Amino acid sequence: MDQQPIQSIKQSIMFNHKVAQLSKALWKSIEKDWQNWIKPYDLNINEHHILWIAYHLEGASISDIAKFGVMHVSTAFNFSKKLEERGYLTFSKRQTDKRNTYVFLTKEGEELFIKTLESFNPDSYGVYSGSLPIKELYGKFPEFSELMSIVKHIYGPDFMTIFENTVSKIETDFEEDGGKLVAASKESKEIHSP
Repeated sequence: MDQQPIQSIKQSIMFNHKVAQLSKALWKSIEKDWQNWIKPYDLNINEHHILWIAYHLEGASISDIAKFGVMHVSTAFNFSKKLEERGYLTFSKRQTDKRNTYVFLTKEGEELFIKTLESFNPDSYGVYSGSLPIKELYGKFPEFSELMSIVKHIYGPDFMTIFENTVSKIETDFEEDGGKLVAASKESKEIHSP
């Protein structure tokens, strides 16, 4: 991709500073809330994220996990290995692709992942609470279209495709029941499937 000439160094620095400060502040809040959410399941953020990716991709290469999990390949592999040792993932090669190693959730891994989603409490998430005034004002949560465009241009369209698929899979695979998220019944999944 051709790079555009910098229009203004001052504007560039101000833009990068804003993105860095806001991203760091948001991440600090998300990190704390995410760690508290999964603490009862003896998982760390990388492990939970790997379970999440493996669930949504229904088998993911270590490269896929690294790319979509925005982590180094060695981090993706090492934490996947720890999850395998605990019985939550299996490693295998595909008949059509002997070069890459793929991870799949075991039954126990899928059950654990679903339990974590079912225990999610939106009221304990700072970013969610901070977004409620916007939802009240506009009737919907922020959609982040500009931010998504930036991410797409940094990580590519495949990243955004996987991102959109994860959102669709949550919509299809889970329902709300009494203010909690629960795994959808097989019949309900078939109704919501495209």
